[in-house]
Amino acid sequence: MSYDPLHGLDDVTPAPASLEVEIAVTRRILDETAGLNIHSGDDMRTAAFALNARVRSLLAAVEAERGAS
Repeated sequence: MSYDPLHGLDDVTPAPASLEVEIAVTRRILDETAGLNIHSGDDMRTAAFALNARVRSLLAAVEAERGAS
């Protein structure tokens, strides 16, 4: 069985916004995904994709603020 990963090894995370903006967007996505049905495969795929993207952007913003890469 083959599959497409949420994020491939060669995929690039887009440049983050400011840490303040990334935190605000992450909070919004957490609120939006909190009410999804844990028994729905579609809902859980939606949550996994949204949260994976948010964590990557948030981590990039933290690293940018620290001057790390």
